Amino acid sequence: MVQIPKQAGQPPIESEEAQGPRPVPTSADVARLAGVSRATVSYVLNNTSSVRISEPTRHRVRAAAEELGYVPHAAARSLRAGHSRMVLMPASHVPVGPLFSHFQYELQWALRRLDYTVVQYGSVGMGGDEAARAWAELRPVAVFVPGTLEPGQVEVLKRAGAKAVVTLGSERVEGAHALLMDHREVGHCAGAHLVERGRRRIGVVVPEETGLQVFSEPRLAGVRAAAEPAGAQVVPLPLAYTEESAAELAARWRESGLDAVFAYNDEYAMLLMRALQDAGIAVPEETSVIGADDLLLGKLIRPRLSTVRLEMPSGQLLAELVDRVVRAPGAEPEVHDLLAASMVVRESS
Repeated sequence: MVQIPKQAGQPPIESEEAQGPRPVPTSADVARLAGVSRATVSYVLNNTSSVRISEPTRHRVRAAAEELGYVPHAAARSLRAGHSRMVLMPASHVPVGPLFSHFQYELQWALRRLDYTVVQYGSVGMGGDEAARAWAELRPVAVFVPGTLEPGQVEVLKRAGAKAVVTLGSERVEGAHALLMDHREVGHCAGAHLVERGRRRIGVVVPEETGLQVFSEPRLAGVRAAAEPAGAQVVPLPLAYTEESAAELAARWRESGLDAVFAYNDEYAMLLMRALQDAGIAVPEETSVIGADDLLLGKLIRPRLSTVRLEMPSGQLLAELVDRVVRAPGAEPEVHDLLAASMVVRESS
């Protein structure tokens, strides 16, 4: 037995290592310490509203749980209830900007307020059926997918107990609730503004980052829909998010004959605008520049950046949607158009 050195006349004191790991506290331990039944412990710690329990009793139970370091076992609770309170959010496979990150934060906060546990799943490297099966293994009550699924993958999740499968993308999926974001409207706003300003040869940045084509392609289509009927030409401009790539594009800008550019988003717009200015191309006199997302930094640069503002719904509204479909899993799938775009005109256009 390992002993800690002691003063003369004192009994030996065992180290914590020698005592071994402490036993995991159970709800029975909490019940004994609080002087209540295990059922009462369960009602209090699971915030069960259908059972009336006095506030002093609730206080004793919570104090006992805190003293013992007890937390409910999520898997056991799910087994008793027949379902979990977990909302699974697969991590996005594509780079997301500040706007979408803020939206995700709001949604997670609102779901937590409704007593759901939000779990982000990093499934990079997985795809299709493999990803759906991996998510299903965790038995979530709902899955919120920033992207699209196949109908068969929705069925895999539902067979595993998911009461709600919600997708966030440009197309609806059979069997899933759909939050639609049509990015063609973003490009259309930019294209219509540039045509109105008399621009007739418009470049559209197409990011080379993997995965962004799901957003860039409809934005390009939106610019074309606004510009080509007015007689303007639209030229796709592949661009990597590097200073070198932007400088190479700016170096051949005058020979391209472009007099405007919709640069996909504010970050690409600021990158390209700096390169154009370094190449001696005046903005907006020679070339108008427009971004998207309406980031604060766009107001701080010179010239101030014109942009397309995207109005995202509040996280609270979407959390309430998830809660509603979880409570009524047999209801017809809901479809909501989310994205509203509007032009913010500043100095760069």
